[in-house]
Amino acid sequence: MEQQFAIVTNQLTRRFADVLAVDRINFSIRYGEIFGYLGANGAGKSTTIRMLCGILAPTSGTAIVTGIDINEDPESIKKNIGYVSQRFSLYGDLTIEENLEFFGRIYGIEGKELLQRRDEVMKITGLDHYAGRLAGTLSSGWKQRLGLANALLHKPKILFLDEPTAGIDPLSRRALWELFYDLADQGVALFVTTHYMEEAERCNQLAIINHGQLLSIGTPQQMREQVTGKLLQVQCNPVMKASKTFRKLKGILGVTAYGTAVHVIVDDIVLGKQLIEQSALQNQITITTIEPIPASLEDVFATLTEETP
Repeated sequence: MEQQFAIVTNQLTRRFADVLAVDRINFSIRYGEIFGYLGANGAGKSTTIRMLCGILAPTSGTAIVTGIDINEDPESIKKNIGYVSQRFSLYGDLTIEENLEFFGRIYGIEGKELLQRRDEVMKITGLDHYAGRLAGTLSSGWKQRLGLANALLHKPKILFLDEPTAGIDPLSRRALWELFYDLADQGVALFVTTHYMEEAERCNQLAIINHGQLLSIGTPQQMREQVTGKLLQVQCNPVMKASKTFRKLKGILGVTAYGTAVHVIVDDIVLGKQLIEQSALQNQITITTIEPIPASLEDVFATLTEETP
């Protein structure tokens, strides 16, 4: 019977001297699933990926990646995974075809198989019409397509996508995500880090990490339900003064500025509304409206990471 899970971690931990970069994290990812891994810079995302890719050994704990224990045979894991970074790392002075042929040989693909696989991944990523273009002349979005094509050459079971759409225009981001969905439909597991909350909404499962600790894990809907009924949208002026002022109030769990409003997560809606109105009056903040609204993923993320010591 084919294994159901692409990745299963068990108390996975990594320490650098006195810094606990990843602290006993547990999660599992199924084949055909898009798993979003959210966290601020320095939260432990890259360290987690390096361990799962067999590049960095855990201090303790382990993970099973494509059926292989990362502590026992990390080199074999590399044959079953692909990696796409946010920075273009291929050769700008080679054409698209030449890049793919070069890296295909590094993967051990030769002859007719290499040419066939080169053409397949160019077609999958829409690069087939630009095969002779120098990689360095491509836009950011098309460079990421080339990075993705390169990562797919050896038919990996898992794709690690480290902020793959950073700095890319919205249309190119949407096109890349359509490719990700196609790959997931084919049974590839995708492990995605992103700072874009609208991209997090596209994932089947999310995990939020901060200071090496896994704070929450679940579907986007499950994440939002954590603060359902506890969020107030306050239309006010000046916004930043309101944000800083309301943040100091007792019973306030999180405050995020949104245009001409702030989102305030509270312990109790009625009491929270009273405290906000009193504070606004005392601090010369004008409130136009104040009303409960459904939570967004950004609200959840801000709340969880603010609560972490």
